[in-house]
Amino acid sequence: MALNANVLCNGFYGFRHFISEANQRNRLHKKPCVDMATAFRAGSKAAFAMILTCCRLDNIVDDVGRKVDDEVGKANTMSPLPKLARESHDNFLRDREDASLKLVNGHGASRHGSPLDVSDHLLTEKLVVAVDVDEVLGSFLTAMNKFIAHRYFLNHSLADYYVYDFSKIWNCSQAEADIRVHEFFETSYFKMGIHPIPGAQHSLQSLSSFCNLYVATSRQNAIKDHTLEWIEKHYPGLFQEVHFGNYFALDGQSKPKSEICRSLGAQVLIDDNPQYALECAEAGIEVLLFDYDYSYPWCKAVSVASHPLVTKVHNWQEVEQHLLSWTIDKNKDP
Repeated sequence: MALNANVLCNGFYGFRHFISEANQRNRLHKKPCVDMATAFRAGSKAAFAMILTCCRLDNIVDDVGRKVDDEVGKANTMSPLPKLARESHDNFLRDREDASLKLVNGHGASRHGSPLDVSDHLLTEKLVVAVDVDEVLGSFLTAMNKFIAHRYFLNHSLADYYVYDFSKIWNCSQAEADIRVHEFFETSYFKMGIHPIPGAQHSLQSLSSFCNLYVATSRQNAIKDHTLEWIEKHYPGLFQEVHFGNYFALDGQSKPKSEICRSLGAQVLIDDNPQYALECAEAGIEVLLFDYDYSYPWCKAVSVASHPLVTKVHNWQEVEQHLLSWTIDKNKDP
């Protein structure tokens, strides 16, 4: 989740695989044409990588870069995806006669169930997905509660946050709450204490094969640099760009999350904040309202969950399943 709006286009370009000089001179400009049924024969992880090899190569570049405020800096890590792509191709050749589908859980293990009907459909375009940071990618509130307990002797757990409005929970003014949050930003609780949400890393690695992933966070400009470093550390190469909303900031403008998503062309938002979920749903964007392990009280608003474009999810495995299903539906023959 985080705090909300003036979109700063701090692009964080994902790692992209390299091709030979010959292939660079003869780039493939055709739309990908993937037999989904055959693709998923070898299991989700290999299938996702196989799909990646068939996606458009129009934007392949020689150097791996990270775009921040229109400046590109080279990253130090190369993508492991070429290896996965080669393995996937081998699996494809061996297993093309079997068109069964397997879904994958957040730890990369296949899960058998009722197969989706993908046997007659081709993957022609990726789904554009915007992903929130706090409480979706990382455990922001858990870390901040530790700081608040140490600094202000207020003991809170996630269960206390019936709304994601710190002033109401801490019984102080909005201005005082903003000051406390910015104090938190200067501590090791923030800089070292926010850990990835379980399952997110594995699922996003799989999703990146058939989704264009962006970060749309309401975090403030004041923590832009640290946020980019944290994402690069825990989710290297998975997001094409990172956009900041600068909501609840001590200075600077803000912009609604729906505007950030529209600027990205996002078709889906993954967020834990019901306010942002409803805002984006009203703008015609599908929303996966993330209530991790049913532990986020602020997610419980019935009015939001009843919106036809809002779907509740409780872990990253469910996120993966919904996005896979929507991708298949999106690529069905008319």
